[in-house]
Amino acid sequence: MGVVVILGLAWLLSERRKDVMWSAIGKGIALQFIIALLLTKVPVIQHGLEYLNGMVAALLAATRAGTSFVFGYVGGGDTPWTTTNPPATFVFAFQALPLILIISALAALLFYWNIIPPVVRAFAWVLRRTIGVGGPAGIAVTMNIFVGMVEAPLVIRPYLRTETRSGLFIIMTAGMAMVAGTVMVLYATLLDGLIPNPIGQILTASIMAAPATIVISFIMVPEDPAQFAASSDPTNVMLPPSPGNNMMSVITKATIDGLQIFANVVGMLIVLVALVAIANTFLTVLPNVGDGPITLQRVFGWLLSPMAWLLGIPWSDAPTAGGLLGTKMVLNELIAYSEMAKLPIDSMAERSRLIMTYALCGFANFSSIGITIGGIAAMAPERRPDIIEMAPKAMLAGSLATCLSGAVIGVLT
Repeated sequence: MGVVVILGLAWLLSERRKDVMWSAIGKGIALQFIIALLLTKVPVIQHGLEYLNGMVAALLAATRAGTSFVFGYVGGGDTPWTTTNPPATFVFAFQALPLILIISALAALLFYWNIIPPVVRAFAWVLRRTIGVGGPAGIAVTMNIFVGMVEAPLVIRPYLRTETRSGLFIIMTAGMAMVAGTVMVLYATLLDGLIPNPIGQILTASIMAAPATIVISFIMVPEDPAQFAASSDPTNVMLPPSPGNNMMSVITKATIDGLQIFANVVGMLIVLVALVAIANTFLTVLPNVGDGPITLQRVFGWLLSPMAWLLGIPWSDAPTAGGLLGTKMVLNELIAYSEMAKLPIDSMAERSRLIMTYALCGFANFSSIGITIGGIAAMAPERRPDIIEMAPKAMLAGSLATCLSGAVIGVLT
């Protein structure tokens, strides 16, 4: 029911309902189910994804070595006194977020060593042959599995000015519906112990979001049939080489880029959490409802509880899950994952946490609208009117795409 309702909502928001290519939509849904079955039900692949948890542990240990050397006990090193409350010594900004720097450098090296580009081409080929998404858009969608909402369009920047309206919308929605590889491991560390194989689940969610992005985008902004038939093959789109002519220059640039992401995350977390606290303070003037005061989280929990239920979450867990969906949309997914990690273990069933892991795995929030407009419009000024017009709709499409992934997982678990 959730899958049908999500597709129905996208159709109601469609620019041209009669032009929706339902054959492509059916293939996209089938591809999403196939990806989910392969990555969550095939033992060999499951074992392969489980090995990623060992890699995450190694990355965390390596990051801790660097942060403790630079920041001392604030970065996770030994404290100069006897600690009576060890969890209180965990400083998120100095022990967890520096992982972004390590992942940024590793991802740049994988591009430099030509390991990621063939994977990108393979995914783009699959999307072209199954759903039929055009070359530049297909490349951008698959790039978003590994990089962020601004970095992925940079790869196909020369094609943005001539991309179809539907193709441009797919590119914008992909940035909203996925998360960058630089933060996947961070989210997995937050969910450690709450769901099985968290890094495997986050990676699966990001891969599943690729066909979900195209499905929702093709419904909300249908492709023109003539332009669809003439779209280019993804194998003809050349991926640019990694910046730098040696490993050290690549690492240096990636570290600088990672520092910008690190600073943005820290700043946004401080401001957004403070703004929510201010809003909740104003709401205290209202009378209590039930057994507690009215907060933004509770309001969105009430509004989005039906959507959470449609994803397969029991009604007893739906208000909590709806609050997480609202937190992700108004603030961001990092805060939503953090809030889910803080919940009492008996507040949500493990299956509900698993479904929410997929439903929250995307950058679709209000602040991302500004990032999308500022980033992509700077790359293609000629398309600025289209980008500004479609950015809010892309945020909604990204939210529907992540919910579609959650609903698919709800069907299979």
